Amino acid sequence: MPVANNLRDCFPMIQSREEILKRINEEDHLKKTYYSWKEEERKEFLDMCTGARGVKMLYDGFFKEVMNPEYAPGRLGNFLSEVLGAAVRVKNVLPNDTTRLTDESSLLVLDIVVEFEDGRIANVEVQKIGYLFPGERSACYSADLLLRQYKRLRDERKKQFSYRDIRTVYTIILFEHSPEEFWSYPEIYRHCFGQTSDTGLRLKIPQKFIYIALDIFKKKQHNEGDRIHDRLEAWLTFFCRDEPEMIFRLLEEYPEFRALYEDVYELCRNVEGLMEIFSKELLEMAQRIAELERKLAER
Repeated sequence: MPVANNLRDCFPMIQSREEILKRINEEDHLKKTYYSWKEEERKEFLDMCTGARGVKMLYDGFFKEVMNPEYAPGRLGNFLSEVLGAAVRVKNVLPNDTTRLTDESSLLVLDIVVEFEDGRIANVEVQKIGYLFPGERSACYSADLLLRQYKRLRDERKKQFSYRDIRTVYTIILFEHSPEEFWSYPEIYRHCFGQTSDTGLRLKIPQKFIYIALDIFKKKQHNEGDRIHDRLEAWLTFFCRDEPEMIFRLLEEYPEFRALYEDVYELCRNVEGLMEIFSKELLEMAQRIAELERKLAER
């Protein structure tokens, strides 16, 4: 393990506490924003941007910057290859014109639709708080994606179109806070669903669902001595662990993640932009809690 206790030892572009506070106090609007936060929020912000703690990669601005398939398509392809258990390469990022309900948008970190080289489609979501009915909701969006694929292929191939042209549609969801049903399986963080018959008859039904419970993964990993068993767990560690010692461990075992952290810490050098990301996260956190309370009250 690297001999270090602060992430600045690995990433020298990280600014010091004094540099950050000097920049804040030089601008009245930054100073006003900073001191509008609670004391524990100011501490969290300074810990994050000075390397005392890692950046929370599931913050909207960070996740989209690092995993943007238009900026670095190989990263998302590598992650999806580990999730699906087969090598894939992202071909296109498709327009996301699903009929998503407005009140759901505040609970999402990332929601993108990608097409693989072989024509398969995946809807990749990262959610802060699990919905009360993830199965029903996922089925609706999977059906929407399947219908979009059907219309596109039918329009492209016209009379040559065949239903055998339809490729598998994956709905892949990462929960930061999983629905209660998932905690019935406290040792399992990845769940794959497909349609099967009660007789053993096999048909090609192109809808697949993969749920990854990051909170369950984190707890299981901690109980196992914080080991990283494989490359999928390396990705999940990157997404949900912000302790410096875990970041050092990840970099030692999978040094290719250094480039991802470097991108994030270059972003952190923009103090004003970083404060905007953090303020937005605080606002959306309050909205998520209110949304969760509303949904619980409707049960």
